[in-house]
Amino acid sequence: MTQRNQRSEHATFSFLWILVVTFLISPALQAEEQVDLKKKLANLPQPWQETLHRLTLKEYTETLKYWEETYPDRVQVDRIGVTLEGIPLPMLKITDQKTDDKLKQVCLVTALHGGPERSGTTAVMHFIEWVLSDAPEAVATRKNQLLLIIPIINPFAYFETDRFGNSQKIDPYTGGGTANWDLKTFEFKHPEKAPEVMAVLSVIDQFRPDVHVDVHGTGLQEYAPVQLGSRERYRGQTMFEVTGSAYSNMSLRPWDWRITETINAAGIKAGFGYDRFEADAQRLYWGSSLTAMANRLWLGRPNFYTAHYGYARYHTMVMALEVGWEQSGLARLQALMNIGNDRWNGEYFTGYPVNRVQGYIGHFVTAWGTTPQTRRQSRSELWKRQPYFSQSILYPQTDGRDIYLIATSNKAAALLSADIPEFLDNMKNIPNIDQESLKTIIEAGPEIKFAISKGHSAPELEQPIENGISFQLRIPYRDPELVDIRLNGHLLKKSATDGYLAWYADGFTHVQVNVPPEKSKANDLYLITCLYNPKQTRTYGWKPPQSVMERIKDTNE
Repeated sequence: MTQRNQRSEHATFSFLWILVVTFLISPALQAEEQVDLKKKLANLPQPWQETLHRLTLKEYTETLKYWEETYPDRVQVDRIGVTLEGIPLPMLKITDQKTDDKLKQVCLVTALHGGPERSGTTAVMHFIEWVLSDAPEAVATRKNQLLLIIPIINPFAYFETDRFGNSQKIDPYTGGGTANWDLKTFEFKHPEKAPEVMAVLSVIDQFRPDVHVDVHGTGLQEYAPVQLGSRERYRGQTMFEVTGSAYSNMSLRPWDWRITETINAAGIKAGFGYDRFEADAQRLYWGSSLTAMANRLWLGRPNFYTAHYGYARYHTMVMALEVGWEQSGLARLQALMNIGNDRWNGEYFTGYPVNRVQGYIGHFVTAWGTTPQTRRQSRSELWKRQPYFSQSILYPQTDGRDIYLIATSNKAAALLSADIPEFLDNMKNIPNIDQESLKTIIEAGPEIKFAISKGHSAPELEQPIENGISFQLRIPYRDPELVDIRLNGHLLKKSATDGYLAWYADGFTHVQVNVPPEKSKANDLYLITCLYNPKQTRTYGWKPPQSVMERIKDTNE
């Protein structure tokens, strides 16, 4: 036998021996590993083995009664509707009743999926306990805000079925889908089938909230009814928590991502983390023109849900929270309250940033008023009218000057023109307009035309603006000298009601021109001019390196 054959025979024998040993030892090792694995599992928490107290309807009702009796100057419980089964639908109004509601922001807190998604409702209950307390931030919240809180809008689902729908299988969160909504008037088509939905809409119509936060959570909807049992056994469910939106609806979010991040920061400080939808997935939004690459875009789609009613009608800021842990939900709701108690980036007044109703290239039509109530009235009116406003600015824009033109009627919109001489000619003999001053300011600059955004035509909306109107410009300097600010050619003075305000925030000096109701009722054309001295020099242009210039010079010579 050759040496090579001997080595081959030895390798084969060794391999067979390993197989025999492995066959004999492997079951013993596997059994030992299984014992070890079971020990590890036994030492881990098993929350699904624990029972969780299941709130009953009687307990819920008596708790609301207890809070109302214990804090009569802080909470009032109103009945906003009744289910088809005759169960009342309560809403808590929490505020400092000694202070004027006209001076307060309005925040609506709901748990529209509070049937099976129980941690949404229980987080809201923890929030109620906190906001009724003597904690300094809770006291400030009651002083500055009127809170409208509906912890359980679907008692049939919460106390009976743990399904999303009411007895007619309509989910208050969605209203049962877009087929149940008239999306031209934003009216719900089947009020007789969903008094829960109508109750929410009635609250929104009555109070026109500045903010509507809808709190969701982990739920039992994934279990079939036969799997639920007594529904008292905690099954250890958790979830990736999210703030400001929903996986199914990418439009159910604040318009300012910084609000979401501010709320998240409070939760992170409390020890919780949050999924950021398309940001964490690193995907772009879906859009109808991008259908061809839909499988490369974020899975969420824009849908009309019940919470959008407030936005559609009154420019209410909407958002959703998904709550896996109640302490996380509480921390984020507290952070939201702090936003309403403070002054937001770029805003002059304290409160939620909800007052800009129309915008064009960094210029904004905003609500008028020095109190939350007057701004709410103005905002609601302007929001309805804003699709019909026409806006214009001098273009290209020029450093040291800004011009913003707004027409709020079809008649006034016809006077706007991209052609500067034609526009100035249109301003002749217009009542309340100083055409000479306007002409002097416009012709002093180098601009060649007006950029115009035309509004929709609507003869039925030609009525005057009843609740005042304001306009915002942004000057890209910290401390400019405001040399001359005019409305319709007339020089303005500083005033929070009839004139202009100026403040620095978020990288801009903001200039807001305020037109009170008595003047907005008599005007439909607003021509704002602002001349300013930046008091600093910013250079423009670029030159090639000196060696290049010398090379070019040598070549030319």
